[in-house]
Amino acid sequence: MINMAVLNLKDVIKYLIKITLIITVVIGLTKYFSTVKASIAKKAEELEGFSFTSCLDITIPGIASDKQGEKIGELQTSPLETMLYLNLGMLNSLKDQSVEKKESEDNKQANKTQEDTNQEIEEPLQKAQTGLDTEVQKTNVPEKYTSEYKGVKIRNETKYKLTEEILTPNVTVKKDNILIFHTHTCESYTPSEKYQYKQTGNYRTTDRNFSVVRVGRELDRQLQNYGYNVIHSETYHDYPSYTGSYENSYKTVTNLLQKNKNTDIVIDLHRDAISDYSYAPTVKIGEEYVAQLMFVIGGNISKEHPNWQQNLKFAVKIQQKANEMYPRSV
Repeated sequence: MINMAVLNLKDVIKYLIKITLIITVVIGLTKYFSTVKASIAKKAEELEGFSFTSCLDITIPGIASDKQGEKIGELQTSPLETMLYLNLGMLNSLKDQSVEKKESEDNKQANKTQEDTNQEIEEPLQKAQTGLDTEVQKTNVPEKYTSEYKGVKIRNETKYKLTEEILTPNVTVKKDNILIFHTHTCESYTPSEKYQYKQTGNYRTTDRNFSVVRVGRELDRQLQNYGYNVIHSETYHDYPSYTGSYENSYKTVTNLLQKNKNTDIVIDLHRDAISDYSYAPTVKIGEEYVAQLMFVIGGNISKEHPNWQQNLKFAVKIQQKANEMYPRSV
Protein backbone atom coordinates (compact mmCIF):
# COMPACT_ATOMS: atom_id res chain seq x y z
CA MET A 1 0.00 0.00 0.00
CA ILE A 2 1.27 3.41 -0.87
CA ASN A 3 0.58 6.34 1.49
CA MET A 4 -0.18 9.51 -0.34
CA ALA A 5 -0.78 13.01 0.93
CA VAL A 6 -2.95 15.21 -1.16
CA LEU A 7 -1.97 18.89 -0.75
CA ASN A 8 -4.32 21.71 -1.46
CA LEU A 9 -2.61 24.46 -3.45
CA LYS A 10 -4.36 27.19 -1.44
CA ASP A 11 -3.16 25.67 1.84
CA VAL A 12 0.40 25.58 0.54
CA ILE A 13 0.24 29.24 -0.42
CA LYS A 14 -1.19 30.22 3.01
CA TYR A 15 1.54 28.21 4.72
CA LEU A 16 4.27 29.91 2.70
CA ILE A 17 2.81 33.33 3.46
CA LYS A 18 2.81 32.56 7.21
CA ILE A 19 6.43 31.39 7.05
CA THR A 20 7.38 34.57 5.15
CA LEU A 21 5.64 36.79 7.70
CA ILE A 22 7.34 35.02 10.61
CA ILE A 23 10.75 35.41 8.99
CA THR A 24 10.06 39.09 8.28
CA VAL A 25 9.00 39.72 11.92
CA VAL A 26 12.08 37.93 13.24
CA ILE A 27 14.39 39.97 11.01
CA GLY A 28 12.61 43.20 12.00
CA LEU A 29 12.85 42.43 15.72
CA THR A 30 16.51 41.54 15.37
CA LYS A 31 17.25 44.89 13.73
CA TYR A 32 15.17 46.69 16.37
CA PHE A 33 17.03 44.93 19.20
CA SER A 34 20.34 45.91 17.61
CA THR A 35 19.25 49.55 17.36
CA VAL A 36 18.05 49.66 20.97
CA LYS A 37 21.21 47.91 22.09
CA ALA A 38 23.39 50.47 20.33
CA SER A 39 21.33 53.35 21.77
CA ILE A 40 21.62 52.00 25.31
CA ALA A 41 25.35 51.41 24.89
CA LYS A 42 25.77 55.03 23.80
CA LYS A 43 23.76 56.30 26.78
CA ALA A 44 25.81 54.09 29.10
CA GLU A 45 29.02 55.66 27.83
CA GLU A 46 27.57 59.13 28.34
CA LEU A 47 26.74 58.23 31.93
CA GLU A 48 30.48 57.91 32.64
CA GLY A 49 30.75 54.16 32.59
CA PHE A 50 27.41 53.36 34.20
CA SER A 51 26.00 50.24 32.54
CA PHE A 52 22.23 50.27 32.14
CA THR A 53 22.12 46.54 31.44
CA SER A 54 24.16 45.81 34.55
CA CYS A 55 21.15 47.00 36.59
CA LEU A 56 18.97 44.55 34.73
CA ASP A 57 21.47 41.76 35.41
CA ILE A 58 21.10 42.38 39.14
CA THR A 59 17.32 42.77 39.30
CA ILE A 60 16.12 40.36 36.58
CA PRO A 61 17.51 36.78 36.56
CA GLY A 62 18.18 35.32 33.15
CA ILE A 63 19.46 38.47 31.46
CA ALA A 64 23.12 37.83 30.83
CA SER A 65 25.82 40.42 30.23
CA ASP A 66 29.15 40.13 28.52
CA LYS A 67 32.27 42.03 29.69
CA GLN A 68 30.90 45.31 28.39
CA GLY A 69 27.49 44.74 29.96
CA GLU A 70 25.75 45.07 26.58
CA LYS A 71 24.60 41.57 25.46
CA ILE A 72 21.24 39.99 26.21
CA GLY A 73 21.35 36.24 26.78
CA GLU A 74 19.82 34.45 23.80
CA LEU A 75 18.42 31.34 25.50
CA GLN A 76 17.96 32.66 29.03
CA THR A 77 15.88 35.72 28.15
CA SER A 78 12.15 35.23 28.44
CA PRO A 79 9.68 37.30 26.36
CA LEU A 80 8.59 39.17 29.51
CA GLU A 81 12.18 40.08 30.38
CA THR A 82 12.84 41.17 26.81
CA MET A 83 9.80 43.45 26.78
CA LEU A 84 10.77 44.89 30.17
CA TYR A 85 14.30 45.48 28.93
CA LEU A 86 13.04 47.31 25.85
CA ASN A 87 10.51 49.39 27.80
CA LEU A 88 13.14 50.43 30.33
CA GLY A 89 15.46 51.36 27.52
CA MET A 90 12.81 53.50 25.84
CA LEU A 91 11.88 55.17 29.15
CA ASN A 92 15.54 55.93 29.78
CA SER A 93 15.83 57.38 26.28
CA LEU A 94 12.76 59.58 26.80
CA LYS A 95 14.13 60.77 30.15
CA ASP A 96 17.49 61.65 28.57
CA GLN A 97 15.72 63.53 25.78
CA SER A 98 13.74 65.51 28.37
CA VAL A 99 16.91 66.35 30.31
CA GLU A 100 18.73 67.35 27.14
CA LYS A 101 15.81 69.60 26.13
CA LYS A 102 15.76 71.25 29.56
CA GLU A 103 19.55 71.74 29.53
CA SER A 104 19.30 73.23 26.05
CA GLU A 105 16.63 75.71 27.21
CA ASP A 106 18.71 76.57 30.30
CA ASN A 107 21.80 77.12 28.17
CA LYS A 108 19.85 79.40 25.83
CA GLN A 109 18.65 81.41 28.83
CA ALA A 110 22.15 81.53 30.30
CA ASN A 111 23.59 82.69 26.97
CA LYS A 112 20.93 85.39 26.73
CA THR A 113 21.64 86.63 30.24
CA GLN A 114 25.36 86.51 29.51
CA GLU A 115 24.74 88.81 26.52
CA ASP A 116 22.88 91.15 28.86
CA THR A 117 25.79 90.92 31.29
CA ASN A 118 28.27 91.86 28.58
CA GLN A 119 26.43 95.15 28.25
CA GLU A 120 27.64 96.04 31.72
CA ILE A 121 26.55 99.27 33.35
CA GLU A 122 29.82 100.51 34.81
CA GLU A 123 30.43 103.86 36.39
CA PRO A 124 33.85 105.45 36.92
CA LEU A 125 35.65 103.96 39.91
CA GLN A 126 35.85 106.27 42.92
CA LYS A 127 37.47 105.75 46.28
CA ALA A 128 35.29 106.04 49.35
CA GLN A 129 34.75 109.60 50.52
CA THR A 130 34.95 110.37 54.22
CA GLY A 131 33.91 113.32 56.36
CA LEU A 132 30.29 113.09 55.18
CA ASP A 133 27.28 113.47 57.46
CA THR A 134 25.87 110.07 58.37
CA GLU A 135 22.29 109.75 59.54
CA VAL A 136 20.47 106.52 60.39
CA GLN A 137 16.88 106.77 59.21
CA LYS A 138 14.06 106.26 61.70
CA THR A 139 12.31 102.91 61.64
CA ASN A 140 9.63 101.04 63.55
CA VAL A 141 11.72 97.87 63.59
CA PRO A 142 12.83 97.12 67.17
CA GLU A 143 16.52 96.67 67.93
CA LYS A 144 17.38 92.97 68.14
CA TYR A 145 21.01 93.10 69.17
CA THR A 146 22.03 91.33 72.39
CA SER A 147 25.63 92.49 72.76
CA GLU A 148 27.67 95.57 71.93
CA TYR A 149 31.41 95.93 71.58
CA LYS A 150 32.76 99.46 71.24
CA GLY A 151 29.89 100.63 69.02
CA VAL A 152 29.47 97.35 67.13
CA LYS A 153 26.04 95.81 67.70
CA ILE A 154 25.80 92.02 67.75
CA ARG A 155 22.80 89.71 67.83
CA ASN A 156 23.94 86.51 69.48
CA GLU A 157 21.75 83.54 68.58
CA THR A 158 24.16 80.91 69.86
CA LYS A 159 24.79 79.24 73.21
CA TYR A 160 28.19 80.93 73.47
CA LYS A 161 28.83 83.83 75.80
CA LEU A 162 30.54 86.55 73.79
CA THR A 163 33.38 87.70 75.99
CA GLU A 164 35.66 90.66 75.31
CA GLU A 165 38.41 88.21 74.41
CA ILE A 166 36.23 86.60 71.72
CA LEU A 167 35.20 89.97 70.26
CA THR A 168 38.57 91.75 70.32
CA PRO A 169 39.44 92.19 66.62
CA ASN A 170 43.11 91.24 66.91
CA VAL A 171 43.30 89.71 63.44
CA THR A 172 45.32 90.63 60.38
CA VAL A 173 44.29 90.17 56.75
CA LYS A 174 46.78 89.43 54.01
CA LYS A 175 46.42 90.86 50.52
CA ASP A 176 46.30 87.41 49.01
CA ASN A 177 43.31 86.10 47.13
CA ILE A 178 39.86 87.17 48.30
CA LEU A 179 37.07 84.93 47.03
CA ILE A 180 33.59 86.36 46.44
CA PHE A 181 30.65 84.17 45.42
CA HIS A 182 26.87 84.13 45.71
CA THR A 183 24.86 81.16 46.97
CA HIS A 184 21.69 82.97 45.84
CA THR A 185 23.08 84.40 42.63
CA CYS A 186 19.74 85.61 41.25
CA GLU A 187 18.73 87.77 44.21
CA SER A 188 17.81 91.19 42.79
CA TYR A 189 16.53 94.57 43.89
CA THR A 190 13.46 96.74 43.42
CA PRO A 191 13.33 97.98 39.80
CA SER A 192 13.24 101.74 39.34
CA GLU A 193 12.10 103.89 36.44
CA LYS A 194 15.70 104.26 35.33
CA TYR A 195 16.77 100.67 35.95
CA GLN A 196 14.31 98.09 34.69
CA TYR A 197 15.06 94.41 34.25
CA LYS A 198 13.30 91.16 33.46
CA GLN A 199 12.40 89.31 36.65
CA THR A 200 12.68 85.52 36.70
CA GLY A 201 11.08 85.23 40.13
CA ASN A 202 10.05 87.26 43.16
CA TYR A 203 12.84 89.86 43.33
CA ARG A 204 15.05 87.52 41.34
CA THR A 205 16.66 87.81 37.92
CA THR A 206 19.22 86.00 35.81
CA ASP A 207 20.44 89.37 34.48
CA ARG A 208 23.67 89.80 36.39
CA ASN A 209 23.60 93.56 35.84
CA PHE A 210 20.66 93.83 38.24
CA SER A 211 21.26 90.98 40.69
CA VAL A 212 23.48 90.69 43.73
CA VAL A 213 26.24 89.76 41.28
CA ARG A 214 26.46 93.45 40.36
CA VAL A 215 27.22 94.25 44.01
CA GLY A 216 29.92 91.59 43.94
CA ARG A 217 31.43 93.22 40.86
CA GLU A 218 31.57 96.61 42.54
CA LEU A 219 33.15 95.09 45.65
CA ASP A 220 35.62 93.30 43.38
CA ARG A 221 36.55 96.56 41.63
CA GLN A 222 36.94 98.47 44.87
CA LEU A 223 39.12 95.82 46.52
CA GLN A 224 41.36 95.57 43.48
CA ASN A 225 41.63 99.37 43.47
CA TYR A 226 43.10 99.09 46.97
CA GLY A 227 45.59 96.42 45.91
CA TYR A 228 43.79 93.19 46.83
CA ASN A 229 43.69 90.15 44.58
CA VAL A 230 40.08 89.10 44.03
CA ILE A 231 38.39 86.06 42.53
CA HIS A 232 34.70 86.68 41.86
CA SER A 233 32.53 83.72 40.90
CA GLU A 234 29.33 84.66 39.05
CA THR A 235 28.14 81.07 38.74
CA TYR A 236 24.40 80.48 39.15
CA HIS A 237 23.70 78.34 42.22
CA ASP A 238 19.96 78.96 42.59
CA TYR A 239 18.98 78.70 38.93
CA PRO A 240 17.14 76.95 37.36
CA SER A 241 16.27 75.46 40.78
CA TYR A 242 16.47 77.26 44.13
CA THR A 243 16.63 73.93 45.95
CA GLY A 244 20.20 72.83 46.56
CA SER A 245 21.68 76.33 46.34
CA TYR A 246 24.07 75.80 49.24
CA GLU A 247 25.18 72.39 47.99
CA ASN A 248 25.89 73.92 44.59
CA SER A 249 27.83 76.88 45.97
CA TYR A 250 29.80 74.57 48.28
CA LYS A 251 31.06 72.67 45.23
CA THR A 252 32.04 75.94 43.54
CA VAL A 253 33.93 77.23 46.57
CA THR A 254 35.66 73.89 47.18
CA ASN A 255 36.91 73.77 43.58
CA LEU A 256 38.13 77.39 43.68
CA LEU A 257 39.94 76.92 46.99
CA GLN A 258 41.71 73.85 45.63
CA LYS A 259 43.02 75.96 42.75
CA ASN A 260 43.80 79.01 44.93
CA LYS A 261 45.24 77.65 48.16
CA ASN A 262 46.44 81.07 49.41
CA THR A 263 42.92 82.46 49.68
CA ASP A 264 42.62 84.41 52.92
CA ILE A 265 39.00 85.63 52.84
CA VAL A 266 35.85 83.96 51.50
CA ILE A 267 32.70 86.09 51.19
CA ASP A 268 29.24 84.73 50.36
CA LEU A 269 27.54 87.96 49.31
CA HIS A 270 23.73 88.09 49.60
CA ARG A 271 21.01 90.68 49.19
CA ASP A 272 19.18 91.12 52.50
CA ALA A 273 16.37 93.63 52.01
CA ILE A 274 12.87 94.09 50.63
CA SER A 275 11.14 96.91 48.83
CA ASP A 276 9.90 98.98 51.78
CA TYR A 277 11.39 100.57 54.87
CA SER A 278 9.81 98.29 57.47
CA TYR A 279 12.58 95.70 57.33
CA ALA A 280 15.59 97.56 58.70
CA PRO A 281 16.93 101.12 58.83
CA THR A 282 18.69 102.70 55.89
CA VAL A 283 21.54 105.16 56.30
CA LYS A 284 21.94 108.53 54.63
CA ILE A 285 25.59 109.24 53.89
CA GLY A 286 26.00 112.68 52.39
CA GLU A 287 23.17 112.86 49.87
CA GLU A 288 22.89 109.11 49.22
CA TYR A 289 20.72 106.52 50.92
CA VAL A 290 22.35 103.16 51.44
CA ALA A 291 21.33 99.84 52.97
CA GLN A 292 22.76 98.52 56.19
CA LEU A 293 25.37 95.76 56.23
CA MET A 294 24.94 92.55 58.15
CA PHE A 295 27.62 89.93 58.75
CA VAL A 296 26.33 86.41 59.40
CA ILE A 297 28.88 84.35 61.31
CA GLY A 298 28.33 80.63 61.71
CA GLY A 299 29.23 79.07 65.06
CA ASN A 300 30.77 75.73 65.93
CA ILE A 301 27.42 74.07 66.72
CA SER A 302 25.63 72.00 64.09
CA LYS A 303 28.78 71.53 62.01
CA GLU A 304 32.45 71.63 62.95
CA HIS A 305 33.79 75.14 62.44
CA PRO A 306 36.87 75.68 64.62
CA ASN A 307 37.74 79.09 63.11
CA TRP A 308 34.40 80.76 63.69
CA GLN A 309 35.86 83.13 66.30
CA GLN A 310 38.37 84.42 63.74
CA ASN A 311 35.47 85.21 61.41
CA LEU A 312 33.65 87.05 64.20
CA LYS A 313 36.74 89.11 65.02
CA PHE A 314 37.13 89.95 61.33
CA ALA A 315 33.50 91.12 61.09
CA VAL A 316 33.91 93.29 64.21
CA LYS A 317 37.05 94.83 62.70
CA ILE A 318 35.27 95.75 59.46
CA GLN A 319 32.30 97.24 61.34
CA GLN A 320 34.60 99.27 63.57
CA LYS A 321 36.36 100.69 60.50
CA ALA A 322 32.99 101.56 58.91
CA ASN A 323 31.89 103.34 62.10
CA GLU A 324 35.19 105.22 62.12
CA MET A 325 34.85 106.36 58.49
CA TYR A 326 31.15 107.21 58.80
CA PRO A 327 30.39 108.09 62.42
CA ARG A 328 26.71 108.25 63.28
CA SER A 329 25.42 111.82 63.51
CA VAL A 330 23.80 112.71 66.83
